This record gives sequence, structure tokens and C-alpha cells, in this order.
Amino acid sequence: MTSVQVEHDDTKPSGGGEPEAGGGYHRTLGARQIQMIAIGGAIGTGLFLGAGKAISKAGPSLILAYAIAGLVIFFIMRALGELLMYRPVSGSFSDYAREFLGPFWGYVTGWTYWLFWVVTGIVEVTAAAKYMSFWTHGSFPQWGFALIFTLILYAANLISVKLFGELEFWFSMVKVTAIVGMILICAGILTIGFSDAADTATVSNLWNDRGFFPNGIGETLMTLQIVMFAFLAVELVGVTAGESKDPEKTLPKAINTVPWRIAVFYVGALIMILSVIPWNQFKAGESPFVLAFEKMGLGVGAAIVNFVVLTAALSSCNSGMYSTGRMLRDLALNGQGPKVFTKLTRSGTPLVGTTFSAALMLVGVWINYVAPGKAFDYVVSFATISGMWAWIMILVCQIRYRAKADRGELPGSSFRAPGAPYTSWFALAFIAMVIVMMGIDADARVSLYCAPLWGLILGVSYLVMKSRDPRGSAFTKAP
Repeated sequence: MTSVQVEHDDTKPSGGGEPEAGGGYHRTLGARQIQMIAIGGAIGTGLFLGAGKAISKAGPSLILAYAIAGLVIFFIMRALGELLMYRPVSGSFSDYAREFLGPFWGYVTGWTYWLFWVVTGIVEVTAAAKYMSFWTHGSFPQWGFALIFTLILYAANLISVKLFGELEFWFSMVKVTAIVGMILICAGILTIGFSDAADTATVSNLWNDRGFFPNGIGETLMTLQIVMFAFLAVELVGVTAGESKDPEKTLPKAINTVPWRIAVFYVGALIMILSVIPWNQFKAGESPFVLAFEKMGLGVGAAIVNFVVLTAALSSCNSGMYSTGRMLRDLALNGQGPKVFTKLTRSGTPLVGTTFSAALMLVGVWINYVAPGKAFDYVVSFATISGMWAWIMILVCQIRYRAKADRGELPGSSFRAPGAPYTSWFALAFIAMVIVMMGIDADARVSLYCAPLWGLILGVSYLVMKSRDPRGSAFTKAP
């Protein structure tokens, strides 16, 4: 059984961690686990479920959208890597925002990233519940599966971080194996010509039906919200910094795998699938991977892929529960959250923060109960805007850090972002364009309505906390 006894000294490191870097956590995540967490973090619901809607809108041009967005993600990750090698901390983006922009921005970033993972947890558990209908055909309510999965993953997160890393390793291994297998099967169909799809499988499917941009460049731009959502969670390696055995070696290696991850798992997979199955046969709400196997006449294969995408969704939700507890603890340790969130179990797990976050994820169960057909669309856009806030903070902090390091005010990083700060400014401009596209899209616009409301809540709560402790360092200066 999992130990839930609480340590009384919450700030002293255990298991070899250092006060600033470890923050009391156990450094038990090895290179193998960090690599697979980094790889698996970019493979989730956005690719397996959201890509169906994106393909129906953009057609083959979605491949280009993923490639360009992937380049931007690489710039973001290298900016994060530069910061991590300057100072590897579990608070990551929140801690850097606190240092380079001030305590208010650390407060906003920490709580927003926490909210992102709560909302993402709802998205992922919703997707998992939808995948189960492949076998149950509606005989069991979608909200019931959402409840079961939420409770199971909450229980799993009470286990030690070492076991969490091991579970994520195997979850990611399943996802990677499945995508590589799909690519090889599609390559076999295109070259050897087997299965029901062999007669129509051809690379020319990428441009035969009204060209590479069948619905115009405008529709392709409108899918950028879905594309960027698919990449959310790649920054998760930054949160693991305080629990990595050797962050100076493992984190740069994980970040440098970003280009080939995107090239294989997104661009490569989509090229193969859309070459075998014409783009106009895909539609929103259906996994393109499951549909591809069905069109190939490989019924068992479709069931296998459905299991894989179910695993992907649960893996992402599991990562969300991991992240929320750590982010709440970082806020609490810096005086910007309830002190109760600082408590760790003997195994190094932030029990209270994880429990609080999991309880809020139960909102996803309610959404699945009242609107099972629209649950995914309701939350995906808000997850995108809140998740991108972390990217914005990473880029802005890296620009500020690089300027100070170049002036000799701070020590230089051993993992400098290439082309920075110009690449960071380019990434910021790209994110701004995505936000504008979200404002144009009626379905995504709701997130832009919610964002100012969330900002107002944070602003008011910050002022209230500051008024109660006007001399507290958490509100008057950066560390």
C-alpha cells in the first residue's frame, strides 16, 4: 500500500536533493525515464483525437502546420533548456517568472500552469471515456468511465515518483511503438500493396483532391489552435528538474530529441496516413489512427490502436496530476499559496496538492454527464490558451536571462539556445498569431473570454494576499 505519512520538515531535501534544486523531492527519475517522459509528453489526445477535426478542416496541409509549429516548439524548448541549465528547479516556469519578471508574474504563471493541467486532465479523461465507447457502444455511460479513470489515476499518483516515472516510461513506450508500427504498415501498403486500402493508397492523395490546401490557407491557419494543443506538455520535462538524478545531462539530451520526435510522430505519421486514406474521409470526433485501421480492413488493428490512444490519454492525465501537485507546492513554498500544499509524503509525493487537483478534475465527470458530445470541444480551447501562457513566460524569461548573462550580471548557461534572442522573439510572434486565430474561430473564442476572467481572479487574489502581508518577500521582490 502507498505510504501517506507526512514529513514535518518540508523544505529540507531528502534522497540526495539539494535545497534549491530538489526542494525536498527525491531525485529518482533516471535518464531512461526522463527521455520517455519527454517523448511521450508530446504524444497525446491532440494527435490521436484532435487531429481528426484538423484533417477535416485543413486536409494534407495540416502536415505543414505541424512542421512549422514543431519548429517553434523546438525554439521554446531550447529556451527552457537554457534556463534549466542556469538553475534547475522544480517550480520551473513559475520560479523563473518570479526571478526575472517579479513575484506577481510568478504567482500568475504558477496558478495558470496548475489550471492548465487541471483542465488538460479533464480533456484527457474525457478522451479516454470516448475511446471506451469503441468497445461498449454506449452501453456504459461516458461519465462513468471518466469517474473511474480519475479515481484510478489519483490513486496511482500517491505512489512514489520513481514508480510514476516507470509507469510513464511504459505508457510512452506503448505510444511510440504504436506510431512507428502504423508508419511501417502504411509504408508496406504503399510499396507492397496489401489490405483493403491498397487500391487507393498513393502519395498523390496528398494533392489529388483540390490540392495540398483543399480549403485554402485560411482554414489551415484556423487549425493552429488544435496543432499547438497537440504539442502542449512538451515542457513537462522542466517540472521534473527537481526530481531528475542528473539534470545537467538528462534534460539537454531530452530537449534535443524534440526535432526528430516531431518529424517522426507528427509529420511522418500524417504523411503516411493521408497517403493511404484520402483526407476527406476523416471527420471531427474520430481518431484518424483508428479510422485508418478500419479503412485498411484490419479490425483487430483498430482495436489495438484504440487501446493505445486510450493509454495515451490516461498517460497525459497522469502527468497532469503529477504536475499540479508540484506546481501548488512551489507556490506554497514561495508564500503564494496555502502552506498546507508544502506537505510531502515519506515517498516524496505532494499529497494535499495532488488531492486538491484531482478533486477539481472531477468537474470533467460532470461535463461528461451533462454534455458528453461537446465535452472535448468545451475544454480544449481553454487548455490551449492557459498552456501557451507557460510558453510565453519561458520565452520572455529566457530573453531577460540572456540579456543579464551577456552583461555578466548572471552566470552563463551551459546549454545556450541557438539563435536566441531572435528565435525567442519569432516564437512569441507565432504564439500571438495563434491567439489571433483563436479569436477569429467562433468555437475557440470562448477561451479568450475566459482568460481575462481568470486574469482578474488572479489579480484580485494577489492584491488581497499582498494586503495581508505587505512586507512579505513573496509579494515585494523576486528571489
